[in-house]
Amino acid sequence: MTEPVHIVGAGLAGSEAAWQIARAGVPVVIHEMRPAVATFAHRTSDCAEMVCSNSFRSDDDVMNAVGQLHWEMRAADGLIMAMAERHRLPAGGALAVDRDAFSASVTAALRAEPLVSFAPGEITGLPADGHWIIATGPLTSDALGRAIAAETGAEALAFFDAIAPIVHADTIDMDIAWRQSRYDKGETEEERTAYINCPMDRTQYDAFIDALLAAEKTEFHEGETAGYFDGCLPIEVMAERGRETLRFGPMKPVGLTNAHRPEEKPYAVVQLRRDNALGTLYNIVGFQTKMKYGAQTDVFKSIPGLQSARFARLGGIHRNTFLNSPTLLDERMRLRSRPHLRFAGQITGVEGYVESAAMGLLAGRMAAAEALGRDLGPPPGTTSMGALVHHITGGAEAKTFQPMNVNFGLFPPIEARAGRRGRKDRYPAYTERAKTDFSQWLAG
Repeated sequence: MTEPVHIVGAGLAGSEAAWQIARAGVPVVIHEMRPAVATFAHRTSDCAEMVCSNSFRSDDDVMNAVGQLHWEMRAADGLIMAMAERHRLPAGGALAVDRDAFSASVTAALRAEPLVSFAPGEITGLPADGHWIIATGPLTSDALGRAIAAETGAEALAFFDAIAPIVHADTIDMDIAWRQSRYDKGETEEERTAYINCPMDRTQYDAFIDALLAAEKTEFHEGETAGYFDGCLPIEVMAERGRETLRFGPMKPVGLTNAHRPEEKPYAVVQLRRDNALGTLYNIVGFQTKMKYGAQTDVFKSIPGLQSARFARLGGIHRNTFLNSPTLLDERMRLRSRPHLRFAGQITGVEGYVESAAMGLLAGRMAAAEALGRDLGPPPGTTSMGALVHHITGGAEAKTFQPMNVNFGLFPPIEARAGRRGRKDRYPAYTERAKTDFSQWLAG
């Protein structure tokens, strides 16, 4: 009988890895410390719990590298994409899900798979032998983190990841707010009205920025440093970089028309995205924060339309641990000093739900092949998945390595048809090439 592959962590990466391994005919054991050992961010003991947002971002597989990654995961029979599609919510051109139903369905699918078994409890050290995938994510336990640091000979890098607040929909003042996706994007009316928008004029915006800057913030523990990932900056950190920064980020007003006052262009707009299938909860898009709870309530209720808002969850901040993967992992995501250990997900230095799950998919396929006596290399760097894994395992500069989302900047350059270089020509050329190359990798 084939020796099982052990996975530490049942997040998105671990869940996807387990699914891929079992589908390859190899037994897999999932080790998950929850609920015996809790984290501050998780609410359940389900697999693939989404703790920050309910969005997998753009689902456009022609013009967007994330959408292309969705396509590749679907082509590879990915569990995460299948369950996301099953519990999809209207979100314009994005793929957003009912997070509780999504994680419950991932858990049910894994528990129904005969080759998957669960071994509850915390893994506190690095196993000496066997086939293992470490997919413990940004909240790797202190004990396991120390074991990894001791083995690698270098302290794990860390940044602080922030959680956006969630509002009860029935407490939003729809006489002020209105429903509209940016640029009315979407094929159905439900998609075109997937977001709730709260407008601000110049005076309201300036007052909001003043309150944000003055609000009491969470203090860091002794010895911690605040190295934020630019794709997930707390709003107050963005505001500190310039008073207009938020107007060109999560509060940009472009592509939106106030349904109540169409003749008045908002100076800034706060968007809320549907967070569950019932449409009873909405998260404030891009509003991750490290403000203290009392300050959050005061500041967020100053937003027009949210003056009576009731919060299902306030924002938070936590330490996010990741490896310096370019120096520690080989191209098959194995720890160079202990090749029987693979790493997957956010701990490898990728950023985002989709990227984490994709690295789980890849690690799972590689581990299954190895358990069966075969060798499987990564997809070509011309694909979204290949570009990402090539970046974290050698393409990035180790001295300045930081977490990375998938993007076309990681792809090898391509000459668009007739020498045209605009992104409207280049991006479809990237994704067309990626689909061809990924399909060939799967077939091979």
